[in-house]
Amino acid sequence: MLPRRALPLRLLDALLYSSAWLAAAAAAQTAAVLRGLPGGFGAAGWQAVALVFAVTLLTYNLDAALPFKHRQPVGTSGRKAWQHRHRWGLAALAGAAALGGAWLLLAGGWLHYLPLLLPLAALALGYSLPLLPWRGRWRAVREVPLLKVFLIGGVWAAVTVGLPALALHRPLAPLAPLAALLAQRFFLVSALAIVFDIRDFSRDRLTNLRTMPVVLGLGGAKAVALALLAISVAIGLGRGAPPLVVLLPSALAAWIIAVARDTRSDYFFALVADGALLMQAAVALAW
Repeated sequence: MLPRRALPLRLLDALLYSSAWLAAAAAAQTAAVLRGLPGGFGAAGWQAVALVFAVTLLTYNLDAALPFKHRQPVGTSGRKAWQHRHRWGLAALAGAAALGGAWLLLAGGWLHYLPLLLPLAALALGYSLPLLPWRGRWRAVREVPLLKVFLIGGVWAAVTVGLPALALHRPLAPLAPLAALLAQRFFLVSALAIVFDIRDFSRDRLTNLRTMPVVLGLGGAKAVALALLAISVAIGLGRGAPPLVVLLPSALAAWIIAVARDTRSDYFFALVADGALLMQAAVALAW
């Protein structure tokens, strides 16, 4: 029997592996967008922050709690082992997030935006659930070769930039700076999403899941990630964002990409790599 872990480590595991840390990063990035919009920190803005937190918590915990995930071997992954042990808790957390998100949608008057929100919901659910017809059978979007990272980047950008704009009734089209921010975030998150494909490289290669590291090799995947990050930096500087706000989190992201490998600890990916998204928001909010 394994020795019981110290309380601080158990709390850290719960924070990271329940996706609460990642949901906090999404909420913080939403708040950073609202900071640049007139009236952003009114009631509608804070409801958007809470909605993004709830939606992120729901999406990632629903993915972690899927039954087929718990028929897969955990190997040496502490994250997978924790999620196996707490799968019912993750399912309950996903359910609570769904109820909270539904209440926020109703209370915030989001129903008239339903035609815009339903495709986002379908993409988020289709990440793991077999909702997409592809080559003769239904597949999850993550199974489509090379699409996974761009799906994550697109949904993340649409949620953390688009939802604050909708909350304040500011469509993206007439707001070039906000559209540029959406593009900047898309490339940043897509670059970091490749890091998590590197984490899963050995397992994905065994299951023939054709992610970028599997198709291009680790070096090729890192080159693509750094190119996407460079595009994000160029867009950020081009739209007039303060250089420190762009360059500081991007330097951390570049270091994470450079040193990522599938043998690194779960804390590197869950705490540091996801933390790069939180740092990006924190720098923007503090500026």
